[in-house]
Parts: sequence; structure tokens; C-alpha cells
Amino acid sequence: MKLAKRMSRLGTETAFEVLVRAKGLEAKGHDVVHLEIGEPDFDTPANITDAAIQALQNKWTHYGPAAGQPLLREAIAEYISKTRNLKVDASNVVVVPGGKPIIFFPILALVDEGDEVIYPNPGFPIYESMINFIGGKAVPIALREERDFAFDVTELISKINDRTKLIILNSPQNPTGGVLPREDLKAIAEAVRDRDVMILSDEIYSRIQFEGKAESITQFPGMQEKTIILDGFSKTYAMTGWRLGYGVMRADLATQIAKLQTNSTSCTASFSQIAAVEALRGDQSGSEAMVAEFRRRREFIVKRLNEIEGLSCRMPKGAFYVFPNIKKTGMTSKEFEERLLNEAFVACLAGTSFGAFGEGYVRFSYANSLENLKKAMDRVEQFVTKKVLV
Repeated sequence: MKLAKRMSRLGTETAFEVLVRAKGLEAKGHDVVHLEIGEPDFDTPANITDAAIQALQNKWTHYGPAAGQPLLREAIAEYISKTRNLKVDASNVVVVPGGKPIIFFPILALVDEGDEVIYPNPGFPIYESMINFIGGKAVPIALREERDFAFDVTELISKINDRTKLIILNSPQNPTGGVLPREDLKAIAEAVRDRDVMILSDEIYSRIQFEGKAESITQFPGMQEKTIILDGFSKTYAMTGWRLGYGVMRADLATQIAKLQTNSTSCTASFSQIAAVEALRGDQSGSEAMVAEFRRRREFIVKRLNEIEGLSCRMPKGAFYVFPNIKKTGMTSKEFEERLLNEAFVACLAGTSFGAFGEGYVRFSYANSLENLKKAMDRVEQFVTKKVLV
């Protein structure tokens, strides 16, 4: 069998590979602390699961429209209108199975072979993977620790040219937990307003921000029509296995994205969409309690990491990740990841899993219990001091 050449350009999400190796160690009797997976360790709130059960009993078990059930599209339009201070209606919304289709579909729809896409690095690996897969040119913009893992806007603007078709923004950001300040978003908006360039604004962690308020580039004049908002239910409502995401965009583009959905997944599960209406319009206390607990864990893990000789860690402003600097250990990111798993039984991800500019860092997800985080940090400290710095 000879695969198509494009398959050689397809990347992956390393978290799942590390998870497999960690599970293999557990099968041999080792106690592994999982800090590699970006998944809330909370159950989906009961009001949402109850709504799903009710939907099943009410026969929401059939095909639905490719763009999503009207009830959910209307609820999303209400939510986005309120939280982003925009005028949005159901025609602007496409519901998809998870957040990744709102990376893949817009890149397919907007980027021809050879077109350029600017994206954050280190960043969610699927950005670069999809750009390369369709034959676009991936243009990284470095997120630097000295800027609190924001990028240099002047540098970004210098990378925009006539071949640039799309700029990907992510705030709060995976893997660093950094956020884009309002003044940076304003500068980007001014730079692209009169250009034939679209923005993909990944706002999946917008409800998990600990400092300030989540800012969207859509707030600036002319940018709503030029921006695709990516959001969903996995992170905010601990619904990762429900596979529910959505994009909010201009109506003519939404029609094309729905066509791509028709040609790939047909539609998103109907009963889960009815549960998602409850997620948006129902009791929010479960989600709010989860975010409050993430805040506690964030403060603990950053403090502990900064107490370990050889490591340093900035305080992330959002999401549920820390991105400590490991350069003083003398190890590469990948070596640190592999040795920490095999010798200390703590699973993390090399910074290079998120791009070349992630070298010298690792990512820990603190979407795990405080008890397990304490155990993990004790093991990290022992590993670094006894295995590396001696």
C-alpha cells in the first residue's frame, strides 16, 4: 500500500502517545501520576447529563442539520453575543464534534497550497499539522517566556504579506497558560483590517482565565467579519468525551464550513447537542467550582516548581497548564519527559511537542487532584535534585 504524500505531512498530538506509554508502566504495577493530558478531572455537571438522558428518552437520536440543531445554534448565538458583546445569530454558528474541526475546516476552506498561515509556537500541535497537511506554509510566531509567553506584535506584523491567508490566535493559551493582552489584539486588528487575511481565534479556554477578563479580537471595529471564533464544551464543562465544539463566523463562511461537515462527519450527535443547550443556559455552579479549584492547584504547582533547584515557572493566567523552564538541568525537553516518566513515574509533555520554540520547557497539566499534584511535585524534586543536578 502506498499512502498519499500528504500523509507524510500529518502530525499528531503527543499527549496521547505519552498516555499510552504511561498506561504501559501502570500495567506493570507502577504508580504513575498523569500530568500529560489536557482534560478536566471533574465529572460533567449533573444537570447536563440529566438533560442528555432526557434527550435520549425524547428520541433525539436521529440525524440533525449539518450546521447543528437550531436550538443549540440559537443558544450559542445568545452566549457569544453576551460574552463578546457582539450581534450574532444562529446563521453564524456551526456545531461540530469537538474543537478540532474548527481548526481543520477553516484551513481547508481558506488556504490554498502555498498560502501562508501564521500560528503560535509553542502552540497546540494540530495547528501546524493541518497547515502542513493541506500544503500551506506554516509560519511560526514565537511565544517567549520573557514576554510572559505572549508574542512580539511587531514581529507578527512583519510576517504578514500578500501570501498570508490566516492568522491563528489562542488565548488563554495551550501549552503556556499565557494570554494576549487587549493592546496586542488591537494592534493585530489594525494591521489586518484592510488586508485579505482572516483570523482564527481559538477561545476554548476563555472561561478558565484567572487574571483579568478574556479578550477577543472581535471587539475591534471590522473584526467580527474577519474572525472565526473557536469555542466548545470540553474544557468549561468537563465534556471532553461528548465531542462538542463550535465555530462562530460570518454567515457565508458558515455555509461553507457546514458543507465540509456534510462531507466528513455529516452532523454532530443530536442528543448531546440538546444537553449542550442546558450547559449554556442552565446552572453554572459546577463549572465555576471547577475553575475555582484549578486556581488553587495553579498556585500550588507554580510555588512548588519554583522551589525546585534547576526549575523556574511563570504564573499562567489561564487554562490549566504550567510551562516550566528546565534549561538549567542540561536536558532536552524530550529527554526530561522520557526520564521523568520512566524513572519518577510522572507523565508530562516535552515543550517540543508544541513546536520547536518549546525546547527547554515541559508542560504539566494541573487537571489532577491536589493530592496527586503534591505526589508528582515531590517526585519531580527528587528526580531533578538526585538524577540531574548531582
